[in-house]
Amino acid sequence: MRVRNKPWAKDYLAAHEDLLVMEPESLKGNWQSRFPKAQPLNIEIGTGKGQFIVEMARQHPERNFIGIEIQTSVIAVALKKVVASELTNIQMVHTDGEAVNTLFNPGEVAGLFLNFSDPWPKKRHAKRRLTSPVFLAHYQDVLQPGGQLQFKTDNRGLFEYSLQSLNNFPMVFDGVWLDLHQATDGVEDIQTEYEQKFSAKGPIYQVIAHFPEEPIN
Repeated sequence: MRVRNKPWAKDYLAAHEDLLVMEPESLKGNWQSRFPKAQPLNIEIGTGKGQFIVEMARQHPERNFIGIEIQTSVIAVALKKVVASELTNIQMVHTDGEAVNTLFNPGEVAGLFLNFSDPWPKKRHAKRRLTSPVFLAHYQDVLQPGGQLQFKTDNRGLFEYSLQSLNNFPMVFDGVWLDLHQATDGVEDIQTEYEQKFSAKGPIYQVIAHFPEEPIN
């Protein structure tokens, strides 16, 4: 996806170092120092323009949130939302979120969100999908026992691949939704900007799962 350059972005990021982390490796094992209170830590990889992570932080003041985004112009837009929200339980990280095990200690993360990740549709690019086994291993490293992975997409091919990948790893499914916006089971559905724009074109798929505490035979 082409991202329009925002000339003001770099200066804006530099002006908000209290809410933005540029060198996250230095905080590995010490992320709670960025928040007023030590609370369960939740991360979103590929936070986009920030609507989801800001609303999650607003609705869950009992948790701390970290939004990870690599694109400068995109994270600048998200950071504007964070600043406007005046919430203290959210931090943004300007980096590539693929190797989260280099950013967080084992068990440091309580929950992880993947929203509308790049589907990488070509088979030769399967390893780049954020639900491929190599990434699942990273998530397993940083998630605490019972910590959930929530994955949401509008791409049926990626969803089917992800179900198989999570099942084979293996992970334990806590819930699977084939049309999230039509769900009647009371599942929480905080929408991203992308989701609001494109959900009219087809169903939104979601899976919530966790890694087993004991090996599955």
